[in-house]
Amino acid sequence: MRIEQVEIYPNSWQKHGGSDYCMTATDAGDMLQVSGPDKTLFEGELVSDIKKTQCQSTDKAYKLCPLTVENSKIIRELFDFTRPKSHKGHDITIGLGDRLGLASAGHIRTIKDLDVFPVLAQQSMRELNLTGRTYADVLSSATWAVFREGYIKGYGADGDHLKTHEEIKTALDSGYTMITLDCSEHIPLGLDAVVKFTADVFNRHIRGKNIDFELSVDETQTVTTLEDHRYIARALKKEDVDIVSLAPRFCGEFQKGIDYIGDIRQFEKELKAHAKIADEYGYKISIHSGSDKFSIFPVISRLTGGRYHLKTAGTSWLEAVRVIATYAPSLYRQLHTYALENLPEARKYYHISCDLSKIAALEDTPDVRLPGYLNENDARQVLHITYGLMLQSRNGDGTLRFRDRIYRLLNEYEPEYISALEKHIGQHLTGLGIKKTGG
Repeated sequence: MRIEQVEIYPNSWQKHGGSDYCMTATDAGDMLQVSGPDKTLFEGELVSDIKKTQCQSTDKAYKLCPLTVENSKIIRELFDFTRPKSHKGHDITIGLGDRLGLASAGHIRTIKDLDVFPVLAQQSMRELNLTGRTYADVLSSATWAVFREGYIKGYGADGDHLKTHEEIKTALDSGYTMITLDCSEHIPLGLDAVVKFTADVFNRHIRGKNIDFELSVDETQTVTTLEDHRYIARALKKEDVDIVSLAPRFCGEFQKGIDYIGDIRQFEKELKAHAKIADEYGYKISIHSGSDKFSIFPVISRLTGGRYHLKTAGTSWLEAVRVIATYAPSLYRQLHTYALENLPEARKYYHISCDLSKIAALEDTPDVRLPGYLNENDARQVLHITYGLMLQSRNGDGTLRFRDRIYRLLNEYEPEYISALEKHIGQHLTGLGIKKTGG
């Protein structure tokens, strides 16, 4: 197979011993280029044409290596900055979920100069099942983005909303440095059951390891009272369970892809009190479904004293859909139609309150106005929660209906996707008042 190189990513140059590394764009997709003795460590294709050697090495041959999970494991062994780390000691941490495995470069460029620690690999088991991905694959995608961008400030990997010992073990065995324990199935049994389960998980999987352990009690219909929060905090302390953050169920609604719904003054009152308890017991408040909650971002920053964890995910998928609507209107129209037809199935996994009557008819909308759907709450929610069904939908012959075309389009328009992410995620960080490092 003959592979033609397009360009070297300038921030990816690295040395290890007597070997030189960089990442390169090729007509077969991005690849790792290795020259020197290390090239024998990787799966790939040896290139002996000295005229094409671009890495800064005296070696007359190099290897072009696909960005596989196995190759990413080797990179993490050789280069410390590509391994996920604990975020203990960082006041502001942001989960930047990447459902497609294509957004991390944009996320990195958005936060690289800011005083924030990013959790780039963040997926729940529900999201893995809906996208057909694995924890190893999600971490691999983040690893390659970190290497390509030359991002050396550190990042985390979160096994999000995990409910069982088996799920937790899978994430930890894959190299994840954060576990978010979802106690929603134990809460109906009483707070003691929640605490017992949390302590069991901590003792079996977390104790003695440098793992960020977050407790989630937000996936319920019942608002977390201050009394319940304090009871949990005291009980965990008595059990010597160390958490880095706790996600309460706040008043109002944190629905997917849209702003906060509810009484902001009541939210302020609750957040202030919850943050006070968290400070007293030495952990941070975590805000889940934090995507696009612009009206309360300043409140979060102010009332937590600038110490919090915020999770985003689906909003980066929506920016991918915006790129598709802009540059591939025919594909967007198919996705839009499919999303509306399959919304009842998607609602089994996510709660939203969209009003379909407010979504403009697709046949009445010219191509130039298609990206506008991504500015409207009702359409955003429909497109937000149907991502998994779109990615796994198949034609009658078993071939994937949309997935391959989505990836090809986003790879072709990667600069535009990165730009969209920088703008949109940047609005989140601006609303939170996050300053430049040292600023």
